[in-house]
Amino acid sequence: MTLRLPIDDVIPSLIRALGADNLCILQAPPGAGKTTRVPLELLSKVAGRILLLEPRRLAARAAAERMAKTLGEPAGATIGYRMRGDAKVSANTRIEVLTEGILTRMLQSEPDLPGVSVVIFDEFHERSLQADLGLALTWEARQTLRPDLKLIVMSATLDAGPVAKLLGNAPVVTSDGQSFPVEPIWLTRPRAGNADFCSDMADLIVQATQDVPGGLLAFLPGAGEIERTRSLLSKRFDDDVQLCPLYGALPFAAQRKALQPAGQGRKIVLASSIAETSLTIEDVRIVVDGGLARRARFDAASGMSRLVTEPVSRAEAAQRQGRAGRVAPGRCYKLWARAADGALPAYPPAEIEAADLCDLALSIAAWGTPVEELAFLTPPPAAALREARDLLTRLGAINAQGQVTALGETLAKIPAHPRLAHMLVKSGKGAAELAALLGERDPLPRDSGTDLNLRLTALQRARLPNPVGPRILRDSKRLERHCAGPKRSTGEMAALAYPDRIAMRRPGPAPRFVLSGGKGANMDQRDPLANAGFLVAVDLSADGRDAKIRLAAPVDEAEIRALYSEQITWQDLCEWSKTNRTVEAKQQETLGALVLRSRHWPDAPQDQITQALLEGLRDLGLQALDWSKSARALRARVRFLAAQGADMPDWSDNGLLDTLEDWFAPFADALRNAEDLSRFNPKTALLAALGWQHQQQLDELAPPAFTTPVGRSVALNYGPDGPELSVRLQEMFGLRQHPTIGPDQLPLKITLLSPAQRPVQVTRDLPGFWATSYADVRKDMRGRYPKHHWPEDPTQADPTLRAKSRKN
Repeated sequence: MTLRLPIDDVIPSLIRALGADNLCILQAPPGAGKTTRVPLELLSKVAGRILLLEPRRLAARAAAERMAKTLGEPAGATIGYRMRGDAKVSANTRIEVLTEGILTRMLQSEPDLPGVSVVIFDEFHERSLQADLGLALTWEARQTLRPDLKLIVMSATLDAGPVAKLLGNAPVVTSDGQSFPVEPIWLTRPRAGNADFCSDMADLIVQATQDVPGGLLAFLPGAGEIERTRSLLSKRFDDDVQLCPLYGALPFAAQRKALQPAGQGRKIVLASSIAETSLTIEDVRIVVDGGLARRARFDAASGMSRLVTEPVSRAEAAQRQGRAGRVAPGRCYKLWARAADGALPAYPPAEIEAADLCDLALSIAAWGTPVEELAFLTPPPAAALREARDLLTRLGAINAQGQVTALGETLAKIPAHPRLAHMLVKSGKGAAELAALLGERDPLPRDSGTDLNLRLTALQRARLPNPVGPRILRDSKRLERHCAGPKRSTGEMAALAYPDRIAMRRPGPAPRFVLSGGKGANMDQRDPLANAGFLVAVDLSADGRDAKIRLAAPVDEAEIRALYSEQITWQDLCEWSKTNRTVEAKQQETLGALVLRSRHWPDAPQDQITQALLEGLRDLGLQALDWSKSARALRARVRFLAAQGADMPDWSDNGLLDTLEDWFAPFADALRNAEDLSRFNPKTALLAALGWQHQQQLDELAPPAFTTPVGRSVALNYGPDGPELSVRLQEMFGLRQHPTIGPDQLPLKITLLSPAQRPVQVTRDLPGFWATSYADVRKDMRGRYPKHHWPEDPTQADPTLRAKSRKN
C-alpha cells in the first residue's frame, strides 16, 4: 500500500488548474512529497514526456531513483535522469529528471520541446541562475510556439505572488504539508568573535546527541568545515555512530550512504546547504544549524567570482529547522543566540544577483530575444551583464551589436562555461583535461605553487587523490569530442579561455602583474612562476587592491602574438605622466591593457600634446601656474562681479579647470611639463579670454584702484569680504560720502591708517565715522603724532599726505 503524503490532498486542484490553464504554481513545504508524487500522478494524464528540473545533481539522481523504486523499476526505464556527464534514460522513459542547465541546452536546440507535455521547475525558491533562465526561455517558448505545454513551478518557501504575476497571473495551489513540531534551542549567550567554528559545532552536536535520540543532521558551510568537524567528532564517538559527510563534490556512493537509513547504530550527517531541500534523509530527529552559508559572489568591477561565507537567511534557517520534524517531533540546535535572529536577512539573494552572467548572456544571445523582453523574476544586474558581454566579445562569441556569432552558437551547445568551451574548440584533446581540471577545486595543497602544469602532470600520472583524479579523467573523456583545434601548450590553452587574464610582469623586484583586462595581480615571491614574464592567471582571489594569483600557466610572448594577432594593435598616445610630471608622447603596441612594446612618438600633433598638458594641469591644480599679484587681482575682480550677478565668466577653481581648452590652451604650445607650467603667468591668457567688452565692464564696475582725494591711486583688494581699501586717515579728509563700487553700489571696506601705517579704524560708513568716533581717534592721534594735522572738523579740512598742512 502506498503511503499517503500531504501533497495528495491538493493533487486534484493541481490537475484542474493544469486542465484549465496548462499552468500552475504549487506551494508545498519540504517533506510534503511534491518532488516524487506530482510527476507520477501526471503520468496517466499526459501523453508526452515530463521534465522535472532539480537544482542539484544529487537531488536529481535521488528523485529519479525514488520514483523508479515506487514503480518497481530501475532508473532508466519509465523514470530516468540526465545531468552533465551522467544519464540514465531509454526509449521508454516518460519522466526525465534533469539538472537545470540541461533544459537550457534542450531549448536552444529545439525551442518547441517536441514530445514534451509538462515541464516542472522544482525547488524554485532556491532561485538558481539556471532555473531563472530556464523559466524565462520556457515561458517565451510556451507563449510563441507551444501554448499546449503544461508548466508547473513548485516551491517550498518562495512567495508565490510575484511568480504567479510573472506568468500571467497563474493559478496558485497550496499544500499545508505535514510536519511535527520542532523545538528551537538557541545559545544562551552570543559566541565569542574569536571562537573556533568547527570546535563549537562539534561540542553542540555532542550535546544534542546526549539530549535527544535518533538521527542528526548538521549544517555547515562547506567541505572544509565538514571534514574538520568530522575529524573532531571521530575522537568523541564510538564505532556505533556513523559520521556521514554530504556535499556536492563527494562521490555518489558516499552521498547515497548519507541518504540511506543507518541500519544499526546511530547516524550523524554533516551536510552543506545541499541538504536544506529536495532530499529526504530518513530518521532525522535532530538538526544542528551552524547558521552559515557559502555563496559565490561575482564582482563586476574585477570580473572575478569569489566564495563568501555569510549568515543564513531566516528562510534558510526555517528550512533547516523543518528537517527535524519530518518523521517525529524534533529539536533544532542553533549556533547563535536568539537575539541574532532579527539581524538575519529574510531570504537569500537570487543567484542572478551575485553570479557570473557569462553563460546566461551567451544563452540569451543565442536565443535571440533581448533580455528586457524575457520574463525574469529578478532582472540580470546591468553591470554584471555588461562585464559578461565584454568577455563574450573578446572570445568572439558575440559581435559588437551583441548578436551571437557562428562561434558563439557552437560554444552555447557545449556543456561548459563559455571560457572553457572557447578553449576546447580552439585546441586539441589536451584542452579536455585542462577544462575538466579547471571545473574542479584545486586538487593540490595551497603550498604546491600556482603552476597548472603541476596539476596536469599529477593527473596524467594518476597522482591526484580519489575521487578527484578519476572524476576529472571521466569529465575530460566526455569533453574530448568538442576539441577541434591543434595541440597547444598549457599557457596557450589557458589564454584561449582567459583572454582578459593574460598577465605581464611589471618592472621591479616584487612579482606584480598587470592583466590584459586592466586589473592588477600579484603572487608569492617564492612561487616558481614569480619571475615569469608572461602568464595566464586562471584563478584569482579578488581581495585587496590587487588580486592574488592562485593558479596560473606560463605562456610565451610569441604564443600570445600568434593567438591574438588580430587584437594586438599599435596606438598613438599622448598622456600626462604623474610620475615624471610631463607630457609623454609615445607609440605603443598593446593587447588590451598590456603594453608589449613602446617607443617615442617624435611627430605627435600639437593638439594632442596640448590636451595631455591640460590633463596634467587638472591633475596638479591651478596652483601649478605662476600667479603674479596682478593675475590674482584680475581674477579676484572678475569673481567679485560674478558674485554680484554681473555677466562675467566663472573663474572659480572648478570653472577655470573646466574651461582650460578655452582660455589656457591657445597659449600652451611651448609648454610640456610641470616646470614650464610653473613659469607661466596666466594674466595674459585670462585677459584674452575675457575680451574687450568684459574688460570695459570690469574696469567700470570693479576698478583695480581707488583715487583718493589727493589724487593718489591706491590698489583695491577684492577679498572674500568684498572690495577693501587701506589708506591713511588724513588722505580722506574732506570726503563727505562713503565710496561705493560694483553694480549694487556696495560700500568699500576702508581701513584707515595712522601716519605709521597702522590701522586705527575700519569702516563702511565714513560720514558716520567723522561724526562719531573721529573725535576719540583725533584725541589719541594728536598725542602720538603732534606734528601732523588733526582738524576738529575733518569734513572741512583738506586731505594731505604731509606732516603739516601747507597753510600751517
